[in-house]
Amino acid sequence: MMKVLGKLFVAAMFVGWFGFAGAATGEEKVLYHINDSAVARAALGNIRNHINATEGKVKIVVVTHGPGVDFLLEGAEDKNGNPYNIAVEELMAQGVDFRVCNNTLKSRSIDPKRVLQGARIVPSGVAEIGRLQAREGCVYIKP
Repeated sequence: MMKVLGKLFVAAMFVGWFGFAGAATGEEKVLYHINDSAVARAALGNIRNHINATEGKVKIVVVTHGPGVDFLLEGAEDKNGNPYNIAVEELMAQGVDFRVCNNTLKSRSIDPKRVLQGARIVPSGVAEIGRLQAREGCVYIKP
């Protein structure tokens, strides 16, 4: 029994070490979840800081649903009247991927043509969050 446990321990250490080494040399994959546009301005700042801190060696996906989609609509402005599209387009140019929940668009009767160009519409925001975490290994951040 001890021999089997010893082999399992060595195997686990081996996998853990190589998993850690791969993570240390690979690109971070991060998911920012926004379901309230009231936090969008701060979230965009967090994302900008994240990119700067990692010297751009990060893959960031922003998934929005519910009231969180509002800042990704044409003409959207923050509470001070500043447009969101400029910051969003700057982040897109740095490789940030913005995704919008189609279920939200349908339930709120929002024309998909109002979504900022470059943002991708996905069938379900919450399903996309689950998929990104489970299948793509994204770390979850909720600003």
